[in-house]
Formats: sequence, C-alpha cells, structure tokens
Amino acid sequence: MSALPQYEVYAVRYATVKRRRSENFISGDLHDGPMPMDYFVWVVRDAHRVWLVDTGFNEQAAAQRAREFLRCPITALSSLGISPEQVSDVILTHLHYDHAGNVDRLPNAFLHVQEAEVHYAVGRHMCFGLLRHPYSVNDVLEVVRGVHADRVRFYDGDAQLAPGLQLVRVGGHTQGLQAVRVHTARGWLVLASDASHFYDNVSNESPFPIVFHVGEMLEGYRRLTALSDTFEHHFIPGHDPAVMRRFPLVDAPGNEIVALHMAPVSDAPFTEGRDNP
Repeated sequence: MSALPQYEVYAVRYATVKRRRSENFISGDLHDGPMPMDYFVWVVRDAHRVWLVDTGFNEQAAAQRAREFLRCPITALSSLGISPEQVSDVILTHLHYDHAGNVDRLPNAFLHVQEAEVHYAVGRHMCFGLLRHPYSVNDVLEVVRGVHADRVRFYDGDAQLAPGLQLVRVGGHTQGLQAVRVHTARGWLVLASDASHFYDNVSNESPFPIVFHVGEMLEGYRRLTALSDTFEHHFIPGHDPAVMRRFPLVDAPGNEIVALHMAPVSDAPFTEGRDNP
C-alpha cells in the first residue's frame, strides 16, 4: 500500500471582531470576559495542486457587518506564493457570508459543496430572518452561477476528494455544513470550520448560538474529534484566536498565516480573557 500524501496546511487570518464569552455559547458562560472571534480561510496544498478551504468576505461586507477587516484573504495568498489563478479547487464548508465570498476572484477553481447546503441556502428556511441573516444573497447567487457554468461539484455526505483529503458532512451549524480531514507529516488534521467556532464549544459541549440543529452539532463535536489524531494539536476550530498562538507563523512580511502541518509552538490556554465567576 502506498503512503498517503503529506499536505501542507495553513490558516490565513483576515478579519476579527470583539466579542464576550457569554455571546459565544448557546448556554451562556458564567466566566464572562473578552473572547474575540477571528476569521480564517485555509490552504491545503502539495506539489501539484492548491485547495482553498472557504473564501472569506470582502471589505464591503466587513463594513456592513461591523467587522475589522485586516486584509483580503485572496490577496493574502501571495505570501504563500499563490496567485488566484493557481487555486484549482475551493471547498466551501458552508455558504455563510464569512465563508463563501470572493468566489468571483478565483476564476479557475471548481467549487466543492454539499448539495444540502445549497438547498438550505435557497430553500424555505431562508424565509426566517434568524436563519437568513448569516447569508449574503450575492454570495449565494455567485455559487448558483457557478452551477450553470459547470464549476460546482456536489456531494451528499462524506467523500474523498484525493488521497489523504476528505470531506466530512456534519451539519449542525447549517443544514449542509462539511468539515475537511487532511493528512499531514504530523498526522490527520480536521479543519472544523464552523462545526465548532472555538475549542471551548467542544470542551464545554455548548454550541455557538447560530445553529440549525443542536443535536447534529453536538454529535459533530464527537465525530470530528475522533477523526483528529488529537484534539489539542490536530483539531482546528473555525474562529478561535488561539490557533494563531499555538502554531508557527509563516515568515512573510505583513501576513498573519500559521502553518498547521508543523508542530505547535505553544501549549497556552485555548481561550483568553476568562474571568472568575
């Protein structure tokens, strides 16, 4: 049996917003204090192919939603020597505004998405403002245009995209949310995206408040941690600033990119700003 590929995997921080711990858990948190939320896209690459996991949002969306926009996530790829034209594939974990913008900036990429997510984003549940709010209609329309341009690859559940690169459909946060499991030199990583915003969502078994199906989200925590070699060093939540502190920074001017395929550099607490009750 041939050995699995060992991909390079990077987290690219492109925006942030101030929040408190009580805002980040469906059950609240007695240990209230500052708990900011970072925004990332992720790169998976080998010598032959570049996969981008999610595409972030742009400066206009940041202004509309009062987020601090640090850099364009697509332009930031240049710090890794990647041009937009070199991105061959985009894995859209779901279609919320902070994960599915900028698709029009990646002219050569195929889009990989769960069919249930597209149905959800254009279906009857979008009649409810609470569920519709995290979506941008223009981003959703761009994906629909991609369908008609033969750019979209649909999936119904788990799938292997390439040796050592897997989609894991977990739902929960949205109806068709998927995570990414990827093999690296230090073992299997799971890019959880919004299956878990923070490490503490999993540790406390308390989901982030934006959730379509609480039961699926809780089951997703257990499934994804089981698919990671370790929770502490191989499970990567979608929005936790701790990711930037725990993994080595790529040495390139003006970037905030960490290498997830390399050994952690810190065992500092996952979250900061926790007050005593």
